[in-house]
Amino acid sequence: MCPDSILIKNGYILTLNPQRHIIQDGAIHIEGNKIVDIGKTESLKRHKAETIIDATNKIVMPGLIDTHMHLAQALIRGCADDVSLVDWLKKYVWVLQGNFTKEDGKVSAELCMAEMIRTGTTSFIECMIHTRYGFDGIAKSLERVGMRGALSKIVMDSTGYADSSEIMYPGMVEDAEACLAEVEQMYPRWHGKANGRIQVWYGLRSLGGVTPELFREVAHLTREKKTKMTMHLGEVVDDVRFVKDNYGTNLTGFARQNNLLGPEMIFAHGIHFEDAELKILAETRSNICHCPASNTKLASGFAKIPQMLELGVPVSLGCDGGPSNNTYDMIREMRLAALIHKPIAKDPLVVSAEDVIEMATLGGAVAMGTDDKVGSLEVGKLADIILIDMHELGLTPAVNPVSSLVYSGSGQSVDTVIVDGKALMSDKQLLTLDVESIMTKARSHIVDLLERSEVDIHPKWPVL
Repeated sequence: MCPDSILIKNGYILTLNPQRHIIQDGAIHIEGNKIVDIGKTESLKRHKAETIIDATNKIVMPGLIDTHMHLAQALIRGCADDVSLVDWLKKYVWVLQGNFTKEDGKVSAELCMAEMIRTGTTSFIECMIHTRYGFDGIAKSLERVGMRGALSKIVMDSTGYADSSEIMYPGMVEDAEACLAEVEQMYPRWHGKANGRIQVWYGLRSLGGVTPELFREVAHLTREKKTKMTMHLGEVVDDVRFVKDNYGTNLTGFARQNNLLGPEMIFAHGIHFEDAELKILAETRSNICHCPASNTKLASGFAKIPQMLELGVPVSLGCDGGPSNNTYDMIREMRLAALIHKPIAKDPLVVSAEDVIEMATLGGAVAMGTDDKVGSLEVGKLADIILIDMHELGLTPAVNPVSSLVYSGSGQSVDTVIVDGKALMSDKQLLTLDVESIMTKARSHIVDLLERSEVDIHPKWPVL
């Protein structure tokens, strides 16, 4: 018997293998950090394991992968609700984040990771770590907590946002040379560490925050290091106007001019691409992260996800951040992604439950460059697995567990989370984080941050 062996039995397994097999009364045998056998429970009885997990009335599936999120924004959850985008940035989000300390950054990251684990996320792409958040401390927390994550260092050399110039809060401004130097420092220290669970990426600021020269330099460095890069693109219609007025082209034209197209890039949001540009995204295998909750809350618009899927654009899902979504629950994100495109297309068949599960698993693995290791449950792949308890009122009866998960589920039904063969949560109890301590720290830190930032957050109704 392998000392680090786990046998999950009696489950309803969504394999996400190439045939998309579902195994009823299924079992998975894990040794170390890998899946060594998968099939019917009866056929896996021969395996002896140190830990036995009974998955009766549970869905067993690949861990969820959030490909666009902000670790630093968990601490400022609910601090910028029901305001316009420019005010959202200038009066709240940038001001608060521009007053972060490294301890704030660590507390927010751990609060965020706790919520992600609790709701079934096993891998994530943090899109922009500012120097003031403390990259090193965040990476140490990630190593200890046990998730799989790509940590992207902010890179910028301008202070604009799309066609609005010089609007960035001073505390958020960074120097290009210092940004690149920090990547050079953190890459050898953390990339590939924690048994390969940690990646170090480049996190480019949006249009208006990065000059073409710096875009091209980062594109070169990304490929030289064989890592990846991510940026917000096409989130706001101002992006389209910016590249047209300044460069005489469209979004993909600008990206092509600056070597940003390709599988190394994850474009977050991607709402305002023209129809003709979608074929270019598909041909270049440029990844799009769909963030439906953030896009609806900020009234940014609706990405052309049905068309992207039809053309073969690599699409994944992201929760974005605490002020723009307010949760890091990927199951809730799946539900919204499956719902919002149907009335737009006037077609209930577009973006199915199966489509969004694929986005949240395999799509995320493709975006992270880890699809040979995770994203599906197959022999030889790493054991990043979640169990979802379907024995709940809101999920009963689950005649079709796949659609029930998407249309009726939430992350609160996640029971067990395993990453790299190690349990991070069992019976809804986190094992690598002290949740009560984290929440206590978060409540304390947000009070200090609001006072330091001089940002006033209060209900619109009178408080007695």
